Amino acid sequence: MPTDVHQLDDGAWISVNDSREVNVSDLWLLARHDFCACEMADLLVEGVVEVGVDHPDIEARFAGQCIQCGTSGVTDWLAVGRVIDPETGEFYGVVPESVHVPRKRTRLASPGE
Repeated sequence: MPTDVHQLDDGAWISVNDSREVNVSDLWLLARHDFCACEMADLLVEGVVEVGVDHPDIEARFAGQCIQCGTSGVTDWLAVGRVIDPETGEFYGVVPESVHVPRKRTRLASPGE
């Protein structure tokens, strides 16, 4: 069963298998990042820019602002969760308040591929 991933409501939500799973306006703590000059960026997520699948991970790039230094921009790829069992499509989301390390990707599978 393929994993169906979409952006909804002009980038306010990520839908996984027709269920709203990840929303914006959470704070994400970023380590080892290129987003701003802060050692640990406290990113206020303002919107989803792009979603992709790096099976079994669901990943996204977010637009947002570091609340420590005020820098605005777009993140590299962040894991937002994982679909463990493709048969059931059950999604396990990450905890946004945990420490996350963005990854550069040359190409992720587009939703529906």
